[in-house]
Amino acid sequence: MIIVYGIPNCNTVKKARNWLDERGVAYEFHDYKKKGISREKLDHWLHQLPWEKLLNRSGMTWRKLSDEQKNEITSADSAAVLMQSSTSIIKRPLIENANGQVISLGFSEKEYEQAFS
Repeated sequence: MIIVYGIPNCNTVKKARNWLDERGVAYEFHDYKKKGISREKLDHWLHQLPWEKLLNRSGMTWRKLSDEQKNEITSADSAAVLMQSSTSIIKRPLIENANGQVISLGFSEKEYEQAFS
């Protein structure tokens, strides 16, 4: 069983979930808005991915930050603090397998075909 992390009203998450549903891929959905995310989980992901990749700098949440707040994000630790307090700044969807390994970040039909076929 895989876990899809994201927020339900995100268009990219909707596309990913629709793609998985259409192909009968079983998954559990972790809604950041309802469940949040633990620092331990973020640290686990940050051991697998660079913080610059996990942090969504193209979304509205990032754009709404002041330049001072943006300039304070200089390391995995400072990024994790921000991601835990503002989960919608985590790039989504993030998909991990039952062993906690990140198998996908974002949505790409080509990558999903390779990962889930």
